[in-house]
Amino acid sequence: MVDFEFQIPVAFDPFAEAKDLDAPGAKEYVHIRIQQRNGKKSLTTVQGLKIDSSYEKILKNLKKEFCCNGNVVQDKELGKIIQLQGDQRKNVSNFLVKAGLVRKDQIKLHGF
Repeated sequence: MVDFEFQIPVAFDPFAEAKDLDAPGAKEYVHIRIQQRNGKKSLTTVQGLKIDSSYEKILKNLKKEFCCNGNVVQDKELGKIIQLQGDQRKNVSNFLVKAGLVRKDQIKLHGF
């Protein structure tokens, strides 16, 4: 008789790492993630920006630069999160470094 090992699919939580706020150094990183919607559609989320300027101004510049739509979402646990349409992970990371908002070593890219 042959034994088969099956993996049962579980729901994927893209913010699972962010819930570990007690981990050392977790608060200093900017997390850029991609979330799959339906079909080919996806969202890019930017979380962990420690800035004094307005999130709305940054969002306006991101939308203008990458020709996409987006919004700012306020979460109780995670703070303010910027959401953009499409896979904009590399574009956003390059934009944040060029603008001088974060350093290259402070950015963590997540996703497939």
